[in-house]
Amino acid sequence: MAQDTSTVIAVFDDYSTAESAARELENIGVPRDSIDVRSNFKTGAAGRSEYADDSQQGGISGFFHRLFGGHEDSDHYAEAIRRGSAVVSVTAPADQLDRAVDILNSRGAVDIDRRVEEYRKTGYDRHNPEAAPYSHEEATNERGKYREMTNQGGSIPVVEEELEVGKRAVRRGGVRVYSRVVEKPVDQSVELREEHVRVERRPVDRPAQVGDADRFREQSIEVTEMAEEPVVRKLARVREEVVVDKETTVRTENVKDKVRRTEVEVEKLGAGSSAGREDYRDDFRRHYESNYASTGQPYETMQPAYEYGYTSANDARYRGRNWEDTEEELRTDYLRRNPNSSWDRMKGAVRYGWEKVTGKRG
Repeated sequence: MAQDTSTVIAVFDDYSTAESAARELENIGVPRDSIDVRSNFKTGAAGRSEYADDSQQGGISGFFHRLFGGHEDSDHYAEAIRRGSAVVSVTAPADQLDRAVDILNSRGAVDIDRRVEEYRKTGYDRHNPEAAPYSHEEATNERGKYREMTNQGGSIPVVEEELEVGKRAVRRGGVRVYSRVVEKPVDQSVELREEHVRVERRPVDRPAQVGDADRFREQSIEVTEMAEEPVVRKLARVREEVVVDKETTVRTENVKDKVRRTEVEVEKLGAGSSAGREDYRDDFRRHYESNYASTGQPYETMQPAYEYGYTSANDARYRGRNWEDTEEELRTDYLRRNPNSSWDRMKGAVRYGWEKVTGKRG
């Protein structure tokens, strides 16, 4: 199944930087045929001395119109090329896209929206395909103007978030206690006594005795029958008490979150030049010729390692530290940025770039 891809476009003021960005994109695994570097073929102002005419239908303008589907942005990129800039377009799958953007930004990609604002100050409205491209002198002067604007200085706020942890009372639940009267049948046995009068007639045939004659008178005998019956009395007794109270406990909870801060990296520029690392590239080439040319390893695959060492030496995280103290951190960071590279092969080039900046090498 085909993998989804997206296209990213970046503008650079000089062709050599654009090509360097393209090589670094190749180093992370982006195929060269997915990377397109374009500049004005009629001028070397972008840093390229020769460039064949674009034979594709519609030329530079047509290329961007096909890419953007006629959106206004296509005019802005075509205008940037007309004025002497170089444009890199890279088509990459989603898992490489973020890394590609980081590489283009780290190489100094131009903010096209700000650049168009500057174009408009000179009367630019939209790109005219019929307009003549800038001459070498015009393009050089324009880049110089933007460089001056960049070098005028400014301020970058260093913003840091702090984690403030408070507390609030929230209802977690509770207990409601209520009582009700219930009835249950009770069955209890009790013994009851009853008296019954029994009258018995017994036949007797005997001579009357003394005293029997006195009974020839009226008399009566009364015998009372008694009986027991159950008497029920209910006594209320307290069998249990339900006590409702609250207990307060204190617990410590570890709150984890992330806070952000901006880090401002200051890159030292070479004396008498605004190019910075450009001052060292001849040194990088000479070091390569002396140490690695015989291995058959192309300089283009070593150059990013030299420049990584140069950039890291100016990084606020490592500034002022020795190589031995930072090597492991640099190794981890380098392999994260260049997963297809080898630290063992590139370590010497990284260290050379580092020590050129820190003054450890002459």
